[in-house]
Amino acid sequence: MKARLLTVAGGIKTRLILLALALLAVVAWVIWWLRYAWAVAFSPRRAWRLAIAIDQLANAAFNGSEDETISSRAARARDSNRRWGCILCRLLDAIDHNHCNKSKGV
Repeated sequence: MKARLLTVAGGIKTRLILLALALLAVVAWVIWWLRYAWAVAFSPRRAWRLAIAIDQLANAAFNGSEDETISSRAARARDSNRRWGCILCRLLDAIDHNHCNKSKGV
């Protein structure tokens, strides 16, 4: 019984730590948006780097490599005839001509 209580207490502690990390992530997100807006206005080059960073973060969140953008991953998926890659590349290429091919390896 005592071991079970320790496990429950450890589980609660872990959940509280994860909740605190989630709150920190929200604060970091707000700071990122403020920093991004500032960069767009005063330093477009920095804004571009921040946009690529968030793209890589999103790719990692969806089980991709943290060093690759979603567009690059979509291009590889399209080249392997995976449906989602074909659809996403078609959408991105409609916005920016040849976007997926230009993004390979980024």
